[in-house]
Amino acid sequence: MLTPATPRVCAARTLGFALLATVALAAGASAREPGSFAQAEWAQDYASPAAMQVQRSSTPILSPQTVAATEQMVERYKEIVSRGGWRPVSGADRLRVGARGPAVAAVRQRLIVTGDLDPVAGTSGVYDSYVAAGVKRFQARHGLSQTGSMSLTTQQAMNVPADIRLRQLEINAVRLRSYAGNLGNRFVITNIPAALVQTVENGQVVTLHAAGVGKIDRQSPIMNTKATQINFNPTWTVPASIVKKDLIPKMQKDPNYLTDNKIRILSGAGEISPRQVNWNSDEGTRYTYRQDSGADFNSMGIVRINIPNPYGVFMHDTNTKGVFGDDFRFISSGCVRVQNVREYITWLLKDTPGWGREQVEQAIEGGKRIDATLSSPVPVYWTYITAWATPDGLVQFRDDIYKRDGVNVPSTISAPTPVASAESTMPQTFEPGDEE
Repeated sequence: MLTPATPRVCAARTLGFALLATVALAAGASAREPGSFAQAEWAQDYASPAAMQVQRSSTPILSPQTVAATEQMVERYKEIVSRGGWRPVSGADRLRVGARGPAVAAVRQRLIVTGDLDPVAGTSGVYDSYVAAGVKRFQARHGLSQTGSMSLTTQQAMNVPADIRLRQLEINAVRLRSYAGNLGNRFVITNIPAALVQTVENGQVVTLHAAGVGKIDRQSPIMNTKATQINFNPTWTVPASIVKKDLIPKMQKDPNYLTDNKIRILSGAGEISPRQVNWNSDEGTRYTYRQDSGADFNSMGIVRINIPNPYGVFMHDTNTKGVFGDDFRFISSGCVRVQNVREYITWLLKDTPGWGREQVEQAIEGGKRIDATLSSPVPVYWTYITAWATPDGLVQFRDDIYKRDGVNVPSTISAPTPVASAESTMPQTFEPGDEE
């Protein structure tokens, strides 16, 4: 997935950094207060080594290459464990460029053990741009926002013991090997713990999408299925389980909820008004609820992707796209929301006559309900992979959000930690999924 080269800090780069710092000091020394030099110098990104930056990998999570790389990483982590693993980091959750102190040295040592920082970086107590680059690399490997600054979540991820990480790798190597057969020339991978969707063609990742997946108490299922049909501008019939769990409680709190979200109540005699229903009884469970189509308010956004399965779940767009910028994306009732869904459905439909990108855009912008059936259904694999490695030697870890690893991996993301929060001005909506 995300791949860096091994960092190398050569003498020439060190000299260049010194020269740049000298020039910067000469240019702005007169404007600085006497005690501000360290903060001003370290705040500049003079020496964020390109070799430490994490690049996107084209190797699919489900591939022989990933299996081999993960098995090699198991051996590497056995060596790390045999050397005593790494020491816990404390008091580092608010460190950023310019900070000083023993906690910075502890972060440096932690990053060095797992190859996120070159040993040449030493044990300095200054949080410089090399430490920031190492922290970014670590954050990228753990599915966290790449700020380069320490946070409580980053510190918690650093403090998961080495022997637990080793066990995660061993367990997931077994999972990866179970997909060793022919998955198809074109297929889709949804990795639930990573909240990530990959489209794969000819053994290479073509598109990559952040995803919103099932909550801890409404889990997305592990399954193999196929994408068969695209529904443009769909309506949504609220499943009975969500009527009980979400819709009725919301109506008890806000009598305008259905009207605000353009959800109609249907009975055998036709549409009825929400005011006719006694929401403090079980009467609400007797009706059908259907949300109008509309990109701005419909819970499925502009499109639904049908993937027949016994769980009644599917993939879809969303009208609240801010969640794709969050670290915590376990927010649905079992379905999978897909970022940049236009790219995703264009790829799915590429072999279906009459459905190029232009036709996809026209169908969306037309605002009418249109169904496009794939001429060749595309295999879709919903998987549960919490640890894997890529051929370049980078290892990825994710929270065991559904507690399926069986090794008591501490959760590092216990609550939403938004980077780009969902629009607070939008009416609160419940999520498609748990269909019955």
